[in-house]
Amino acid sequence: MDAVYYLVDLVLHLDKHLSLIIEEYGLWTYSILFLIVFCETGLVVTPILPGDSLLFAVGSFAASGSLELSVVIPLLTIAAILGDAVNYAFGAYLGPKVFSRFLKQEYLDRTHRFYEKYGAKTIVLARFVPIVRTFAPFVAGVGRMSYAKFATYNVVGGIVWVVLFTVAGFAFGNIPIVRNNFTLVMLGIVFVSILPAIIEYWRARKSPEPQVPTGAA
Repeated sequence: MDAVYYLVDLVLHLDKHLSLIIEEYGLWTYSILFLIVFCETGLVVTPILPGDSLLFAVGSFAASGSLELSVVIPLLTIAAILGDAVNYAFGAYLGPKVFSRFLKQEYLDRTHRFYEKYGAKTIVLARFVPIVRTFAPFVAGVGRMSYAKFATYNVVGGIVWVVLFTVAGFAFGNIPIVRNNFTLVMLGIVFVSILPAIIEYWRARKSPEPQVPTGAA
């Protein structure tokens, strides 16, 4: 429970936590940010680390001069792209063994067909959905999605995701109404981020055919 409370507090009060990190660690802050983004996208076991909200907060601190925008954007883009690449590798090399032990081969084959048909769009769109973006590259690896196709959309998705949220934070993060209601803004970002997943879940419930193969998500 303490860990959950800390993570919730971290997401909702990123401005305070990030300010303390910058004050205490200085230039090492860039390495810490790189590690957080890499782990959030690259390790299946850490999907609850802050993503969208962190990028927005980083942008707002860059606007105030505490961080360099010209450094954080390429640095965190590399972290996001490498994270998905590592996650894909875990799925490709370890996933089939996991599937063979706990799930039918049929599920793996259906996952492969699903990603061959929808994979490119999924990899890009998943960037903007918390938790889903952590599992999408892993499942793409499990489903044997072509790495060339995966890599192309991984790069595109990583660039768009980091640039969009960081620049948004840079442009709007220090507006008085945003700065004075930062917790509400973080909640808003989290809600908007998970909204596509809620809509897709609702659509899947209404549809007679499942949108994702059984056992693939």
